[in-house]
Amino acid sequence: MGRPRNFSREEVLEKALPLFWKRGYADTGLKDIEAATGVNKSGLYSEFKDKEDLFLSALRHYVSTRRRDLLAQDPPGWGNVEAYLKLRAASKEGPKGCFAVNSMREVDLLPAEAQAIVNENRNELKRLLRRNIEAEHTRLPAETLTEIVSTFLSGLSIEMNIKAGKSATQKIDDLMRMLRAS
Repeated sequence: MGRPRNFSREEVLEKALPLFWKRGYADTGLKDIEAATGVNKSGLYSEFKDKEDLFLSALRHYVSTRRRDLLAQDPPGWGNVEAYLKLRAASKEGPKGCFAVNSMREVDLLPAEAQAIVNENRNELKRLLRRNIEAEHTRLPAETLTEIVSTFLSGLSIEMNIKAGKSATQKIDDLMRMLRAS
């Protein structure tokens, strides 16, 4: 009989996530994960098959814990979209931006399942964005505006790590003026 675990799966994911987020999948080694989580190799392998399984679990954990309740609130509309964007831009947890977006910089190195998780996550986000945009009865098609907002959010997630030009809040204000005029 093995020793009882003295860690929780969620704790390991919460501690490994910022490491993968900052360093990427390829540049994160097992020793780095051990140091960040405080769990030794045998403990990690008792919970996860390998580094890939840990990464995929961290990615699933990340997308399942992102707050989207602002986009689901009634009444739907621009207020929900703006509140969601500003919440994302103001987030102080972990590295800046979005772990899913940042992970895609290594798309050729990641398991295909990671791409599927990110795509599923983006599709759900787009569904919620579109719900709010459709409520505004815009002149431009809701699908077009949904793609613009989704692309803006991805770009903002990347830019938040390089601190270039206007602040994220200023960029969101500019986008919202454009959207409200559409």
